Order: sequence, then structure tokens, then C-alpha cells
Amino acid sequence: MEGRPVHNRLRTWAADGTWERVSTELLAQAGAEGDLDRVVAVDSTIVRAHQHAAGARRKGPRPASRTTTPSDAPAAG
Repeated sequence: MEGRPVHNRLRTWAADGTWERVSTELLAQAGAEGDLDRVVAVDSTIVRAHQHAAGARRKGPRPASRTTTPSDAPAAG
């Protein structure tokens, strides 16, 4: 059960602001050295797509697919 103490420590650091202080200091150092372009952090455990973007079916009957018919117009070319 070695993972639990590590998990507890990481949660404690998140709660007491340790991660915020580390992040602030690292960003300050990178900015002072000119190494900072931009920082983007996304935690995928909290990012969710809208239900329709995720492929969820909408209520009601499914629309019939349109059939493709050949055109009588001459081919472009």
C-alpha cells in the first residue's frame, strides 16, 4: 500500500498551497531568465466535453440519413 502515503502527501500539498508556491516560484524564475513563453495546464480529470460533442444520442428518433444521388450536370474539369 505504498501509493496511499504518496497520494495523501500530494493532497496535503494541494490543500496547504505548496503546489501553488512551487508553480509561482518556477514561473518567476523562468520569466526572469526569459525562458517563459506561455504556460497551459489542463487536468483531464475535470475537463469534459458537452454531451453532444462526446457522441451522446439526442432524445427522439434518429434522423434518416440522406442518400446521395448522382448529378445530371456535366463533371467539372
